[in-house]
Amino acid sequence: MITPDTKDWTWVLQRACADCGLDTPSVVREDVPAMVRANAASWVALLTERSAEELRRRPSPEVWSDLEYACHVRDVFRLFDFRLELMLTQDGPRFPNWNQDETAVAERYGEQDPAEVAVDLAAGAEQLASSFEAVSGEQWQRTGDRSDGARFTVESFARYLIHDPVHHLFDVTGEKL
Repeated sequence: MITPDTKDWTWVLQRACADCGLDTPSVVREDVPAMVRANAASWVALLTERSAEELRRRPSPEVWSDLEYACHVRDVFRLFDFRLELMLTQDGPRFPNWNQDETAVAERYGEQDPAEVAVDLAAGAEQLASSFEAVSGEQWQRTGDRSDGARFTVESFARYLIHDPVHHLFDVTGEKL
């Protein structure tokens, strides 16, 4: 059983992450699309170069396997694209809740086909990167709120987003940015 992550990760908007090495506050918003694509390429390589058995192996019972992390990142790309669309088309939307741990269990992340996950992760990343590339001018200051009260502008949302897949790639590879 995975221990649910209940931390509020919005602190990454104020300081660098000592674990993965990403200095989120210094990320240039226009660089996020290229960062998403580069991160996705690393995940695709990992998913296609390792065996399914290796990808499904958990380092310990309470830590996700590499495949489970990849499924999560795929879903993060999809979710953030959806939330970005809400921010750009609605005034101050409140994002629907998403429980990543419940999704991992319900979607059986550890049993998914790594090749399919690679394709879907790459497609989700490309869609999200393209969506961020289309943002311009005052759109960067549009807002959206999580149900816990955290408020994002599109700009802070972009920075917050990129930390997640970068950090999870570090979780899997141990390589700092």
